[in-house]
Amino acid sequence: MSFLCPLCHAPLQAQDKHYRCPQGHQFDQAKEGYVNLLPVQHKRSRDPGDSSEMMQARRAFLDAGHYQPLRDRITALLKTHLPQPAQALLDIGCGEGYYTHAFAEVICSRGGEAFGLDVAKVAIRYAAKRYRNATFCVASSHRLPFADALFDAVVRIYAPCKAQELARVVKSGGWTITATPGPRHLVQLKGLIYDEVKLHEPGKEQLDGFTLVESISLGYEMQLAGSEAVALLQMTPFAWRARPEVWEQLAAAEAFSCETDFCISLWRRD
Repeated sequence: MSFLCPLCHAPLQAQDKHYRCPQGHQFDQAKEGYVNLLPVQHKRSRDPGDSSEMMQARRAFLDAGHYQPLRDRITALLKTHLPQPAQALLDIGCGEGYYTHAFAEVICSRGGEAFGLDVAKVAIRYAAKRYRNATFCVASSHRLPFADALFDAVVRIYAPCKAQELARVVKSGGWTITATPGPRHLVQLKGLIYDEVKLHEPGKEQLDGFTLVESISLGYEMQLAGSEAVALLQMTPFAWRARPEVWEQLAAAEAFSCETDFCISLWRRD
């Protein structure tokens, strides 16, 4: 299976170390094995997505297993609902591949392929270099470079994506699994940053073309070392609001207790 050209939407053919469409648009494969399908005209900034420092913090935190229960729960849903055999799975906003490679084990065991997509080039480079059981690309989640009705399942953890694009690429009867923050997610960390902590509003997402089959709440308490708390803060969207003394307080802490609260939704394509 190949990609679609992000410029003309024609199929890309793999040729040696690059991908090429009938219109002559060419995209080189990096030495790590990924392909960059994010043309400059589709970028909102020079280097969109997370920085190298954020990726390193995310990898250290995830490798320590703090979000493994989330990965395990989604993997279990895939094992239950993916068909046998299966064709393909996509992880949107895959970051450095921590979740993707676990999902890939499920789809590959059923004869299919796994793909990871992220707008951050540095994240995809990390992922492709480390995990070989999935194919990774730099691309926009709002312009998925894949054919219609290709995927048996799409996973979207915190990542944005237009509902129309999800409906386009997921097979009839296929699945989309989303994970979003629950009301109390990281509330203790937010308490160090904001004078008034506002809880996340419960998810009210509607995906046109899909039926919500199951909603799952997953929450537990993490016991973090100071360095792990710093890494967690660095990988959150409210890191830029943290004052210097907050970073120093976390770095000096022997232990930091923090809640997780995830909302996992299972959607079936109509």
